[in-house]
Amino acid sequence: MMDLKEYIIPFVGLKLGLHRFDYRIRKEFFDFYEFEDFNTADFNVVLDFDKRSTVYELNFKFNGVANVNCDVSNEEYNLDLDGSLKLIVKFGDSYNNDNPEILIIPHGEYEINVAQFLYEMIVLAVPTKKVHPGIEDGSLVSEILEKLDELQPDESIEKEESTDPRWDDLKKLLTDK
Repeated sequence: MMDLKEYIIPFVGLKLGLHRFDYRIRKEFFDFYEFEDFNTADFNVVLDFDKRSTVYELNFKFNGVANVNCDVSNEEYNLDLDGSLKLIVKFGDSYNNDNPEILIIPHGEYEINVAQFLYEMIVLAVPTKKVHPGIEDGSLVSEILEKLDELQPDESIEKEESTDPRWDDLKKLLTDK
């Protein structure tokens, strides 16, 4: 099982000002969260942690590549992803993460685990429909695509329009004026 200790930032020991943290995220990280859409993954994340006296500002930026399966042809391809996330950390009476941009942690906390934010930032950057670039430009040759083309109805055959007789009677009322 993966150890997430490297994603814990003990902010009590940090001086006021800007601090930079670099992370390299691989497939094992996503396996920890049981996210199985990536065959392989390699992401670089830069976290700029701005510590102020009463509030912390976290700016995440990432880029990298994930090997995924196409939703149309099931062919593997490399999907380039990049994105960013801005998070404000404040102190309050109890833990509250209802607002996606503001995290409230209890007074007395001395560290923050950013692993969940990294995971969500990357996973939310994945498009809802993953389509192989070869499908979009027509260069991919695949048995699955050939079968899909074979199964699609022929557009040259005209479809019969079937109408509901009740609607036909209502349409007559409009034309009988």
